[in-house]
Amino acid sequence: MFVSVFVGGCAAVREGWADQAGHKQKIRFCYEAKRLIKRSIPKRRSYMLVPRQKTPNLSVPTLDQGPFDLSSETSQRGTVLCFYRGLHCPLCATYLKEFQALVKAFSERGVGTIAISSDGQERTKQMAQKIGVDGLRFGYDLPLSIARDWGLYISTSRGKTSIGIEEPKLFAEPGLFMVSPDQRLYYASVQTMPFVRPHFSELIGALDFVIANNYPARGEYTGPV
Repeated sequence: MFVSVFVGGCAAVREGWADQAGHKQKIRFCYEAKRLIKRSIPKRRSYMLVPRQKTPNLSVPTLDQGPFDLSSETSQRGTVLCFYRGLHCPLCATYLKEFQALVKAFSERGVGTIAISSDGQERTKQMAQKIGVDGLRFGYDLPLSIARDWGLYISTSRGKTSIGIEEPKLFAEPGLFMVSPDQRLYYASVQTMPFVRPHFSELIGALDFVIANNYPARGEYTGPV
C-alpha cells in the first residue's frame, strides 16, 4: 500500500484506501501521519542569550597573558568580549585596531577587554602583529561548539579572501558582548557577516551613561507576548 505525506498540509493521502474505511479511520490516519512527521524533524536549539542571565562558560588560551577564564575575571564592571572572524578577514583587522586604541579607556571605566577567534596560535599572532597590539588580550582556539553556545553564526570557507588568505573550513562570524562581573549578560550584538559592526567609541559613550545612571541591562523579558 502506497502512502504519501505532505508536510505543512492538512493531512496525508493514502492511495488504495478501502471504500469501507470510515471517517474516523481517516482522521486517525491523518493524526498519526502528522505525529510521525513531527517526531522525524529534529528540534532546533535556541542559542539566543538573555540579558541579566548567566552566560555560557568561556575559557581560551591567550597569546601573552595566560589562560583566559571568564568566570575568573576581576574587572570592576565586567568584560567586553569581541569575537572576530580570523586572520583572513581584512575588516576584522580594521575593527580590532579601533578596539586596541580604546583598551585604556575601557580599563579606566573598570572594564576588561579581549579579542577571540577560532584561529590557532600562529594565525592569531599574525593578527596581533598586524594591528600593532599593545594591551589588548588575544584569545585563540575558540571551539566552534562554544561559539554556537554564545549565539555566534558559523560560516563555511569560500577559499581565499581579498587579501589572499585562506578562510578556515569553518569559522565563527563576529559578535560583541559585555558581561558583568558575576558573568551575566549585559550587552550583545551578533552579526551574520563582517559588515556594519558596533563602534567601540559608541560603547565607551554608552558606558559613561550606564555608570552615571546605574542603567540596567535591557531585553530581559522572556514571558508570553
